[in-house]
Amino acid sequence: MKKLNDAFAALYNGDNIVKLTELRYIPRWIVILIDVSIILLSILLSYFFLEKLHVNVNFPKYLFEQKLLLIVVNMLFMFVFKTYAGIIRHSTFFDLFKIILSSGCTVCTLLLINLETEILFGKPLYLYPILFLYFFISVSIMFFFRMVTKQFFNILIDYKGSSSKVKVAVVGVGDASVSLARAILHNANYSYRLSGFLTKRSDSHKAVLLGHKIYNIDHFFRNKDLISQFDAVLIIKEIMTKDELEEWMTLALDNGLKVLNAPMLSKMHDSDLVGGIRQLQIEDLLNRKPIKIENEEVKRRHFERNVLITGGAGSIGSEIVRKVAQFSPSLIVVLDQAESPLYELELELLEKFPNQEFKFVLADISNNYRLEKIFETYQFSMVYHAAAYKHVPLIEENPYEAIFVNVLGTKNLALLSKKYKVNRFVMVSTDKAVNPTNVMGASKRTAELFLQCLQNSENNTTKFIITRFGNVLGSNGSVIPLFRKQIEKGGPITITHPNVSRYFMTISEACELLLYGGAIGCGGEIYIFNLGEPIKILDLARKMIKLSGFIPDKDIKIKFIGLRPGEKLYEELVSNNAVTIQTHLQEVMVSKDPTIDFNLMERLIKKVIKSAVKRDKVQVIALLKEIVPEFVSNNSEYEMLNRTMPI
Repeated sequence: MKKLNDAFAALYNGDNIVKLTELRYIPRWIVILIDVSIILLSILLSYFFLEKLHVNVNFPKYLFEQKLLLIVVNMLFMFVFKTYAGIIRHSTFFDLFKIILSSGCTVCTLLLINLETEILFGKPLYLYPILFLYFFISVSIMFFFRMVTKQFFNILIDYKGSSSKVKVAVVGVGDASVSLARAILHNANYSYRLSGFLTKRSDSHKAVLLGHKIYNIDHFFRNKDLISQFDAVLIIKEIMTKDELEEWMTLALDNGLKVLNAPMLSKMHDSDLVGGIRQLQIEDLLNRKPIKIENEEVKRRHFERNVLITGGAGSIGSEIVRKVAQFSPSLIVVLDQAESPLYELELELLEKFPNQEFKFVLADISNNYRLEKIFETYQFSMVYHAAAYKHVPLIEENPYEAIFVNVLGTKNLALLSKKYKVNRFVMVSTDKAVNPTNVMGASKRTAELFLQCLQNSENNTTKFIITRFGNVLGSNGSVIPLFRKQIEKGGPITITHPNVSRYFMTISEACELLLYGGAIGCGGEIYIFNLGEPIKILDLARKMIKLSGFIPDKDIKIKFIGLRPGEKLYEELVSNNAVTIQTHLQEVMVSKDPTIDFNLMERLIKKVIKSAVKRDKVQVIALLKEIVPEFVSNNSEYEMLNRTMPI
């Protein structure tokens, strides 16, 4: 009622515009009043038609009572079937069904009354043509009123602020696409205006859907005047294959249209849909379907347990924290040496998970004395080790730092996990550890080998599990944020080599693999995802430029700067001498890599740590090459050590 008063109050306040689109619904008493008026009109029309045909009614002295009885009976069934309860602007054929039931039951009741009056008085109270005429007229007018009102609101909504709205063409004419289009039509506050549908079908070009034309893809993209009437195409990625997605994206971007991606309407409330529509991101264009793992064992492993997450303020570590917090552990200890990111994460998590207990610890994992106090205090059940140095050129210049964090830090955490009987220790590794050509990859492979050796060491009860990631899209220091910044500055985008390619996964996928491996691992395994085909970085850059509304090599230049120290053209997920085993999930494999004796491994690690303390680069690299024989430096100052004998 307040909305109605506000709308009509505008007649007396300034602009004198009745803001009908702000009405959420017409009050029920008004709908009832209108329906009663329609009933009365239908009765009058029914009697009028018979009068024009010179048909005499029965019991003319009681004509008023006949009409009143008809109104009362019909109103009774209106309340029984609640024909007034639906929101008029969202009327469907279900509302027509309720109207038919209401009027039909009215006619049936009056037919029974007719039967009684025939028995008592020899003739029916109502002429039968009047009842059937009334049924047809009342049903038609009631439903017509609802459809006209609905269409009127749709027109108002469609053109309300149309100049500022994004004019979109929804791709597809299936149920999901129509549901999406209907949601846009029925919500005035959305910043999108439905302007048509696009399809590959050739039999729909003359059809109209929800009052809008359906355009064939070939006809649409050949007509420049037609394209100019649209701002964007709106797709639902989940219902498309990779090739279809690539095709629609290319056609739209090449013709100056934005590409918007919408979620499936079934996955969210209608009111949340506008927040779900966003511009297509490069993450949407992986050469495979996103990997998602549902496993009840993951929840059980964390419920009411103490969990430690190192590197917890990083892009991957923080996402692990968010996912683990959903499983209601007793305590999550978030450890990181980066002060500001850790503080920002603390503010976020305390707001998002007010009932979850957190402990935020500022510490360096190379400090064993600091770590031991933490392990002693909290008695962890699970440890997720995501802390690492990962920037290849920086680590190539500062190899001892990789030893302190990636090797010594992992060793400290692993030995403490063994000592304090941690149930599972899960480490984040990288595909750069496979046949490494740089110090970063070699240091991570050293950490992998240490965990595998420790798994089989004496008196060990902890399950040490390794998860090997590809390049994680959107993580700190990854290529996607770098390209976005370069595009924002107007270019150029810098690429090391035209043929360089990488495996990619999303942050969410990385965490799925980590949690899954930690839940089912028996110890000593290296879990890897089947990441499909590697993606050429040059193709990635060109797609990002197009998605940003620019033309590659014209608006945004692409510059090749040469391979950086330690960098290689192609990454690998499995080493040459490893054996892969398929898990019961098609997307996940286990790599069985050769290991070495624990005592030998421990001696070598002590030597490489001692060399790092002395800042002896050459000795550090030589020892890494002994620990990881497949480590062959590439485009690096350490290439001279590739053929030297082990120390």
